[in-house]
Formats: sequence, structure tokens, C-alpha cells
Amino acid sequence: MEPIKLGPRYSTKEIPGKCIKCLAEQELNNCLLELLKQGEVGNQELEYKFEALVSFLKSPESKRLRDESEKYLAEGKQVTVDIHFEAGKPVYELKIK
Repeated sequence: MEPIKLGPRYSTKEIPGKCIKCLAEQELNNCLLELLKQGEVGNQELEYKFEALVSFLKSPESKRLRDESEKYLAEGKQVTVDIHFEAGKPVYELKIK
């Protein structure tokens, strides 16, 4: 499965920004809509994505990552959070450019 990449950003006059939590919730909603469209036909990758996003949003790690990402955004750096599975467990990775 491809990692889920969340790229938070600050709002400007021209572009509205979103925090990691808002982006994860948006991805979760999109994923849920796709799952509902498919009905009973399962798409394992979509189900993993849904599970990873729910796990991320419930995790205490998400608050820490949100705080860290906002700190780096305030310094003018680009930030992404990658969510993927390793050994059947979700892993959250903060990347700073």
C-alpha cells in the first residue's frame, strides 16, 4: 500500500490552509464515500487506508505530530506526515523540508 501523505499548511490571503487533523478527517471522509460507493465489494487497499486514518485520528501521536508540524510551519518549513503500515501496525512519520 502506498503511504498516505498529509501536507499541512498555513492559511494565506489567497489559499486556505489545513492542519494535519483536518487533512486526515478529509481523507477519511473521502475514503468512507468510496467504500460506500463500492457496497459489499471490498477493496483491501481502501480498507487499509480507512483503518490507518481512523487509527491516526484516535492516536495520542496525532496531537504530538500536529503540534510539531505547526512549529515547523511557523519556521517556514514544508512538512508532511506519512502514514503507512509496517508489520500490520500503522506507522506515522513526520518529514521536514
